[in-house]
Amino acid sequence: MFNVLKHSELTQSILKSKIRNKEICFGGNLRLKIYGKLSCKSGKRMKPENRVFFKTEKEALENGYRPCGHCLKMKYKEWIYLTRK
Repeated sequence: MFNVLKHSELTQSILKSKIRNKEICFGGNLRLKIYGKLSCKSGKRMKPENRVFFKTEKEALENGYRPCGHCLKMKYKEWIYLTRK
């Protein structure tokens, strides 16, 4: 399990720096356990107190998050297939 970066614990300048330096590449919803691209419209609507960040998809998956059905549609379909086996 990796440490999850919470949006509420980062200043705007630190957040922008981490995104620019590719230390943050994916965002997730802490309550729903869903991760997706930073550009996802669904992710942009979530409350900052529910938003977390990951460097890799592997990190998100290892923390128990599933792919977003909007911005990661194919990965979401794969995830559904694998979880129903």
